Amino acid sequence: MSPFNAAGFEALFNPKGVVVAGASSHPGKFGFVALHNILACGYEGAVAATNRDGGEVLGIATAQDIADLDADTYDLVFVCTPASANVDLLRAAAKKGIKAAFLTSAGYGEAGEAGIVAQQELVALAAELGILLAGPNGQGVVSTPAKLCAQIVAPYPPAGKIGIASQSGNFVSSFMNLAVQSGVGVSRAVSAGNAAATGVADYLEYYANDPHTAVALAYLEGVNDGRGLFERLRSIAARKPLVLLKGGATSGGQRAAASHTGSLASDDRVFDGMCRQAGITRAANVEEAFEAAASFATQPLLQGPRTIVITTAGGWGVVTADAITNSELELAVLPDDLKAQIDTKLPPRWSRNNPIDLAGGETRDTIPEVLQLVAEHPDVDAIVYLGLGIQSNQAQLLRNGRFYPDHGIERIVAYHERQDTRFAEAAAEISAATGKPIMTATELGIADPNNAGPAAVRDSGRLCYSTANRAVTALEHMWRDARYRQRRSRVNG
Repeated sequence: MSPFNAAGFEALFNPKGVVVAGASSHPGKFGFVALHNILACGYEGAVAATNRDGGEVLGIATAQDIADLDADTYDLVFVCTPASANVDLLRAAAKKGIKAAFLTSAGYGEAGEAGIVAQQELVALAAELGILLAGPNGQGVVSTPAKLCAQIVAPYPPAGKIGIASQSGNFVSSFMNLAVQSGVGVSRAVSAGNAAATGVADYLEYYANDPHTAVALAYLEGVNDGRGLFERLRSIAARKPLVLLKGGATSGGQRAAASHTGSLASDDRVFDGMCRQAGITRAANVEEAFEAAASFATQPLLQGPRTIVITTAGGWGVVTADAITNSELELAVLPDDLKAQIDTKLPPRWSRNNPIDLAGGETRDTIPEVLQLVAEHPDVDAIVYLGLGIQSNQAQLLRNGRFYPDHGIERIVAYHERQDTRFAEAAAEISAATGKPIMTATELGIADPNNAGPAAVRDSGRLCYSTANRAVTALEHMWRDARYRQRRSRVNG
């Protein structure tokens, strides 16, 4: 990126001060919500606001014009004013040393010929003034390292390693809502809106060089310069995992994209081929996209396809074996020496095969011990672990029954919950120690998020997959990415 763009992005994601232009005292207005979110989520830089009538909003004495503010105190302006006011606003902002502007204002490229002309004029003006222009028609920007929540909607996600960029603000919210639900956090998030001057690829370029971001997650609708986009995304994906969700894959979706952001959708088959060549992880839906990104952000990078299933019940293992067999992963053959080691931990009725069905033979220490034996074996690349939370599920029924806490029930409830917590912690610790992914899957992650097992997975900073199939899909995406990087390494020597 050019020095100008670097400075503009730094102001956007790590501002020393923020001005909310068009602040309002009405709690239903964008100008109120934006100011509230900045103040309420812990931003520690300087905060100012403008309102043409003056007055106080949320304890901030507003200025009637940006010209009335101190110079070189603020480098980001968050614009909630009508399109007609924005030319003068940007000129005044530049004089105060502002380097980036995020525009929520509508009425530009999505609003017909007059809007397109107004948008082009705004882009030219921002370039002339040296201001990075984000939007217009955007939702906002989040930067957890800066404790910044400059957006006109919720939520504010936990801090983490996923960098989000989207042509649709709603998908920014979707991904951040999943971050809140799962506990797998976000570094940066931005809605590109009409992407008049700064597009999704520009934000992804920033993430590729951002030490706070481990994986980029993007939603795209339109592709204007296919070749140029391909080259940029390929460069980004070479540096960090890049997960893409694309709208406009069908004719109906293409028409919707045109009316939504004023962009034209590309031929989906061409786009899919581009992703494969560029080493980009393309997801089929929002859940798959987030789970792939969350896996890249929290699991060790996969080194090979050989996968072992560890399950406390046979049926789950059978279905998971089917999913692995139908994927590009490999349902590993259980090595004889590993089989002999597991024999020392389980009764003779265990499956003696992959999946490793514990068959109800586990004792207090069995699951962590078997997880460690399997993960440490050189012929194993990844584990899918099933059955977490069963004990705590029964504990909840005991706790809520009319006999609790008598008859020894209180002690067994506490024991069950300690065990599931311990199993989840062991999975994360063993995975980190061996550098191999361990994907923990249970429907209790969504059916009962407060179950001690899934809760401990969240506390470990990892994703609890709601089904084994979803864990396998995420692992398959990781294997495709690993193969891409291995090929690049061989080619580059």
